[in-house]
Amino acid sequence: MNAATRDLALARQDQFGRRVAARLDAATLELPRDVTERLRAGRVQALSKRKVAALGEARAVQVSGGQATLGGDERQGWGWWYRLATALPLVVLLAGLVTIHVVQNDTRAQELAEVDAALLTDELPPAAYADPGFVQFLKTSD
Repeated sequence: MNAATRDLALARQDQFGRRVAARLDAATLELPRDVTERLRAGRVQALSKRKVAALGEARAVQVSGGQATLGGDERQGWGWWYRLATALPLVVLLAGLVTIHVVQNDTRAQELAEVDAALLTDELPPAAYADPGFVQFLKTSD
C-alpha cells in the first residue's frame, strides 16, 4: 500500500467517524436527562478504566446505502490452521527433495551394479582392465 492510498483510507476513516459522531450527538438531544446522566457517568467510568490500545488500520471501508462497514484482517481467527497452511508447501518441498535424493541414489547403485556385473561376466579377467597396455589397446582399437 503506497502513501497516497494509505492517506486516502485514513481520510475516509476520519470522515466516517465524524459522521457517526454527528449522528450520535444529534440523537442525544432527544434523550431524557436521567439517561444522559447515566451515560455520562458510564463514560467517565469507562475512560478511567480504559487501556491504551495500539491503533491499527482498517482493511477497507465499505459504504452501501448510507451504512458503512469496517473490514478487518482476513486472517484473524485462523490460528494454527493458518500456520499449518503456510508451512505445508515447505513440507511438500522437503519431501520432494528427499524423494529425489533417494531415487538418484538407487539409480546410481543400479548403474554401478550393472557395470560390476558386466565386468565379472566378461571373458576378460578384471585385472586386465587395470593393465596399462590394455587401456592403450582400447584407445587404439576405436
